[in-house]
Amino acid sequence: MTRPSTRRHFVKSALAAGGAAALPLAAQRSAAAPGVRQGAAGRKALFVYGGWPGHEPEKCRDRFVPFLEESGYDVVASDTQEPYGDADLMGGLDLIVQIWTMGTIEKPQLQGLLGAVKRGVGLAGWHGGLGDAYRTETYYEYMVGGTWAEHPGGIIDYRVNIVDHEDPVTRGLSDFDVHSEQYFMNVNPNNKVLATTTFTGEHDFWIEGSTMPIAWKKTYGRGRVFYTSLGHTADVFDIPEARTIMQRGMLWAGESLHEETPNLISPVYPSR
Repeated sequence: MTRPSTRRHFVKSALAAGGAAALPLAAQRSAAAPGVRQGAAGRKALFVYGGWPGHEPEKCRDRFVPFLEESGYDVVASDTQEPYGDADLMGGLDLIVQIWTMGTIEKPQLQGLLGAVKRGVGLAGWHGGLGDAYRTETYYEYMVGGTWAEHPGGIIDYRVNIVDHEDPVTRGLSDFDVHSEQYFMNVNPNNKVLATTTFTGEHDFWIEGSTMPIAWKKTYGRGRVFYTSLGHTADVFDIPEARTIMQRGMLWAGESLHEETPNLISPVYPSR
């Protein structure tokens, strides 16, 4: 993997950098879910994109930055990790969205990211952009709540099962099919899981019947963290349910500093 340029590159939005939304804004809108704020006037978001290019960070930028702006956010988009080390910028954020697969991160930037979320800034992301970044940084993995391990079979057809029909992020959504990578992950068993997928064993027989979280909520310090393993390429978010889950997840995370977060500990294994 060729590491992206480290030049300083802060822009107020992806469109200011010459990008174009992957879909018209009207096509990106999703039905509001009760309990997910739709207006965020005066809020500030940081969108960091880069790392391995196969996960299409620029296309994802051009898809989600306009949605955040339409939702009321003032967005700073950067194709470097330098903003994480900018204390003034990080101190004024409400939300961080990251797509940065693999790669490394300098210690001051990592500490800036961890510290911001711990103080209460929301964090949201998807697929390898959040769940397969900075593989040697265990505190980062602790914050996200899971890390990629494998995708048996590569690009395949699989089913996403909504398991929490009451949560505002998944309320009103039904199970749906995806043609993409089906992530097998090492996951914190205490995350609040919203959706899962089950492996057939066609590609690795020993995992037949294994059920894996595919979208979850958790906290890190005072910050809300939202993750979905959907989104190997940007066109996965052409699926209305996948797009809605990600949009609602970002908006939910962005409320971290503005409303009380309930206890999200939801253990798979019973306490003794």
